[in-house]
Amino acid sequence: MSAQDQGNTYLEKVVAQQAVLEDDLRARRAPVAAPAAAGAPPALPGPLAKRDRALGGAPAGDRAAPGPVDVRISGFWRWRNVLVPPNAFVVHTRRGRAEPLHIGLGVSFRFNPSTDSFLVVPGATQTILINAYCICRELQGVLVQGYVQWIVQDFGIAYRKLDFSDADDPMRLVNLQLREQAEAAIKDKVSTMGVQDVLSDKQPIIEELTARLRAVAEGQDDGEQGLGLRIVTVQIKEAVVSSSRLWENLQKPYRAHQGQIARLAELEAEEVVAQREMAAARIKESQRLEHERELAELRARNESQLFDTEAAEKLRRTKREHDDTREVAELETETTRHTLRMERERHEEEAETGRLRIERDHELARLRTEGELALAESRARSRHEQALLDLEREGARAAIENDRTPAAVQSRLIASLPEIMAKLPKPDELRTVTVNGADQTSVAGLITQLTAVVGALRASTED
Repeated sequence: MSAQDQGNTYLEKVVAQQAVLEDDLRARRAPVAAPAAAGAPPALPGPLAKRDRALGGAPAGDRAAPGPVDVRISGFWRWRNVLVPPNAFVVHTRRGRAEPLHIGLGVSFRFNPSTDSFLVVPGATQTILINAYCICRELQGVLVQGYVQWIVQDFGIAYRKLDFSDADDPMRLVNLQLREQAEAAIKDKVSTMGVQDVLSDKQPIIEELTARLRAVAEGQDDGEQGLGLRIVTVQIKEAVVSSSRLWENLQKPYRAHQGQIARLAELEAEEVVAQREMAAARIKESQRLEHERELAELRARNESQLFDTEAAEKLRRTKREHDDTREVAELETETTRHTLRMERERHEEEAETGRLRIERDHELARLRTEGELALAESRARSRHEQALLDLEREGARAAIENDRTPAAVQSRLIASLPEIMAKLPKPDELRTVTVNGADQTSVAGLITQLTAVVGALRASTED
């Protein structure tokens, strides 16, 4: 990052930017100037030249005026067709209609010049370059460079609220308005920050600028529709201190600190080299003495190690023999214990199996006995209930017989007389006996006799 000395020209730059804005807003209806004579310098206002130099662009005489959207109109007189590119927004209105006839992206339509009007706006992403000369919290000038990219989101709202009437560049006035709002937001945010904060952390500026532009372009959360635009991205490219002296002063602590570190590193290196040289000489003599002492110690250590090795090997072999014997005895003991344990577990399982078998047999016998007792009880209860039913039936029959009236008995007897008479044997001789002076040959006499017999039978039954 490089900084040029801005001196006391900060106020002149602010005035120049204001003049550029006024000229841009005024140039919307101004006629196009005639081309300059050959060899003559281009006539460019002072503020516009300052703006071009600040943006790093070419002089005005070398720039070509931007052309409009490539819209083709075919046909003649009142029967014309307007062909709109697929990447351009269009709105088509007609005299006497409150709402547009056609509105959208890449919509072609029929056009009557006497009654219709249309507006075509590019639908591509627009990029705005920002050069904001700000004053930070320490009252120092800072140049903040960035860019904003935006696109038309809802053309039905945008064409009502924004000015796209410039035939050469429909987006020029919208870009100017958004650039001024972006510069104002950057200046407001930088005025609350220190120089160190602006140079080291640009994220607060990006967040503030994004929030303000989206509030204007996309609307608020309370239902306001905004301008029908959508902010694609907001980035801060660079922040430069306006004063070269201040920029050098900001760099001096770091440079001095780095110089101090470099000088201390040199001194430490020299000290380390001297110490290493003395240590190398001392180490060389010590190594010679240590070498002789180590040779003597090595001879004694080898003899001692040889003796220790032989004694240790003898002890190891003896210990290994005893350990093997002990392990064999332990394994045999463990095998015997395991055998006894398995035998005991087998006996316990057999005893448990026998006990379970006896319990099962006992349970089966008990269940069989209970079943037989229940069956016998059920049969006895059934016979008892059958006997009770027979007694009740006989009692009911006897009650029915007892409840019959003499008249009923007589009527039944009379009804049965033909059957009785048919079953009687034919007598060989007929003898007539008169009882109580009644004639037995007559029906009345016979009925009287039968009534007397029935009464005698009933009297004997009651007794």
